[in-house]
Parts: sequence; C-alpha cells; structure tokens
Amino acid sequence: MNLLPIFVKLEGRRCLLVGAGHVALDKAASLLGAGAQLRVVAPRAIPAIQELAESGQLEWIQREFAPADLDGYQLAIAATDSPEVNAAVHREAAARDVLSNSVDDIPNCDFFFGSVVKRGSLHVAISTGGESPTFAQRLRREMDEALPAELGTWLEQQGELRRQVLAAHPRSEARRALLHRLAQLPVCASSDCPARRRALEPLDRSESEDQGKVYLVGAGPGDPDLLTVKALRLIQTAGVLLHDDLVPETIVRLAAPGTEVENVGKRCGAKTVTQEQIHERMIDGARRGRMVVRLKSGDPLIFGRASEEITALTEAGVPWEIVPGITAAFAASAAVGRSLTDRNSACRVIFSTGHHAPARKRPKGPAWDEATRVVYMPGRDLRPLAAEWLEEGLPPELPCAVISRASQPDERVLYTTLGGLGRTEAPLAPGILIAGWAVGERNVPDAPATDNLTCPD
Repeated sequence: MNLLPIFVKLEGRRCLLVGAGHVALDKAASLLGAGAQLRVVAPRAIPAIQELAESGQLEWIQREFAPADLDGYQLAIAATDSPEVNAAVHREAAARDVLSNSVDDIPNCDFFFGSVVKRGSLHVAISTGGESPTFAQRLRREMDEALPAELGTWLEQQGELRRQVLAAHPRSEARRALLHRLAQLPVCASSDCPARRRALEPLDRSESEDQGKVYLVGAGPGDPDLLTVKALRLIQTAGVLLHDDLVPETIVRLAAPGTEVENVGKRCGAKTVTQEQIHERMIDGARRGRMVVRLKSGDPLIFGRASEEITALTEAGVPWEIVPGITAAFAASAAVGRSLTDRNSACRVIFSTGHHAPARKRPKGPAWDEATRVVYMPGRDLRPLAAEWLEEGLPPELPCAVISRASQPDERVLYTTLGGLGRTEAPLAPGILIAGWAVGERNVPDAPATDNLTCPD
C-alpha cells in the first residue's frame, strides 16, 4: 500500500463524524484538537459526546446517517458498530470526492489516523496503514519517552532563528548550509546566545557563493548505524554527493531532497566515470559554492585513491577536509567475532589490497606467521594469492575467513585454511579476506601452539 504522509490544516474546516461511542470520542478529540468544525450524526451518544455538544464544541444530530449529511463537508469518519453503515459512509463520500476513514476497516479508508507524538509544533505521526494500530501505539510510547520534553520550546526558538536568517541573508547555498548547522545547535533566550550571534553574523568566505568546500567522507562498511555523527550530518546537508558504487542505497538515500547525487564508482573494474572526471566534478561543485561530499566506502584513506583527490583539490585551490569512517576490515573482524590482534598469536596487522597500480612491483616481504593479514578486494580468483602466501612460507593450516558485505543484512562469512583458500568461493563485493591465527583460533581447533611468541604489553 502506497501512502503519502501529509499534515493537514483543519482549522475551521467542516468534518463529519458518524457514530458517537467511545471510538468516535477518540476521533472527535483528534479533530477538535486540530480546530475542525465538527458535526456528529448518531441516534445515541455516550455522555462525554453529549457534554461536548452541550458546551458547543461540536454539533450532534440525533438520528441515523443519511447520504445528504456529507454535502458540504471536506472530511468524513465512520466510527459505528455497523459495517454496513461504515461502508455506506465510504461509498457516499467517494461519490462526492470527500476523503473518508472507517475505523478498523481498511478497504473503506482513504486515509488513516496516525499515532502522534507532539512537542509544541513538532508532530511525529506513525502509521501502519491500518495493519496494526497497536504496534503504532507502542512505537508512539517509545518515541514519547525518548524525545526531550523541552523539544517544543527549542523548536519554537529555532523557528524564530530561521526567520532571522531568512531576513538577514539572501538566498544562497551558504544560507542553506548555515540553516543546517543552526539546526544542530542549542538555542537559549539570551541575546548573547552563540547560535543567535552566528545567525546574524556575515557569512564566512568559506561559506560564500564563490567558495565551496569538499569533504572526503567515510561511509563505513555499509550499515547506516555505523556512520559517524559527522558523516551523517554532512550527507544530510550536502549540496553535491559523489558516491562510490559500493556505498549502499540505504546510505545514499539519507541525502536531502534537491541534493545533486551521482554514482562515480566502478564495479568489477568497469568505470562509468574516470578518476580525472571525479576530480573535475568535485572542483566544479566547490567553485559553484556547493558543499561537496565525496562519499567513499569504509574509510576514505584506506585504498580509496584519496591521495589523488587531495592532490587535485590542493592544486585547484579548493578547500577540503577528511572525515574518517569505520573501515571494512573492522566490520569483517566483528563478523568473524575475533580480534585482529592477540597477545598470544598476532602482534601485527597487515592491510593490503588485491588490486594495485600495475606500474609498481610489489616487494616480497617476510612470511610473518604471527601477523593477521587483511586483504581488501581480494578478487574473484583467490588461487594466485593463496599460491603466493604458500610460496612465502606461510603454513597451509593458517586459518582464513572470507567475508562478503560485512555489517550489511546479507553479510556472509566462509571459513577455510590457506591450503583450501584456492578452492573457496569468491566473495561478493565488497569482500574482505582475513588470515591469521588470532582470527581463526575459534574456528580451526588444530591451530598450532604459539607459546614462544612474544608481544609487547
């Protein structure tokens, strides 16, 4: 069911409520609270509705529903014990283009009442499309407990501050960025309040129309909950978002409406945008006064070609900033459930990648048996890597774990040894290979003793 969540102004609008029992009373309270002009049609009414009628808060027509009751009304609610009457209200309302709701009767509803949490002007409404109102009520209670009681007052102060900013500064990307920053700050009543002072100060040159900024932001391993607070804020306030192909849609969709969003990554070596074109897009966005977020999977400084982008931005005179993220190796280690380091079996961690610049020859290092090896993007064929490690002198029984899409809902972990690595299924991107005694002790019971290993305290 596709629904459009909207908040409707009902102040002074004519609404019809058919039924006058306890369920109808709940709907009457919601409609009257929104300022609706309410008429109730029912042959009988509970005392509470009779009292509302006697006090003039609503009009009660004491008889059965008639189709003509809908004439001149904008909204109708059927809350009777009779399915036939409720269906008739919906049918007659539809004939008159009047939106209607039949309580606990999904087929005869054009809209649903949400469970609402209020803090001043803040309204948080929850709907399950009529499937489970009790679950919506449970969520409402949880949110009501979580939201601060003073949120309404803060929101009122934010509204005042926003109006001051709109009056003091012309429309621009800089003004938009300022409003987003102010929404993160506390506001006090004092005229010396830092947020109030910031709202009225001249915009910094770094925020002006002719000077944007580029942020190289780590999107983490894929789970939106693992974004840093700063990364989330920048994604939500970006003017331009240039993201890797491996950044999942759940994170990309956090960008605000109107953000220029472009996928500039590659998959399986196939480029849609060259690295030079990425540089051009970042520089162009900044020179148009936009806040540019270059969103990279994991951490931007781990195998993300950030050094090339930093060089291009520096040479172009564009200000930039690095926002670290949780690198995929840590999420993969969490998926395996073992530390990358261990005082008894691993004093070192070696990060490498299955892809490297062809112009450079990889130096052959020592066969550090006590090191945990983490290989990013190990590739579809793991046989060459397994052969290389065996040639270096690593033992065939060395535990290995191949992790696909760490931290994401379809995360997958395959356990093997170095001897069996060449026969292991290639991981789905993004993939990580971890090899070492520290990681594999839990899964490989015949791992050799390492009592002679000495690690620093």
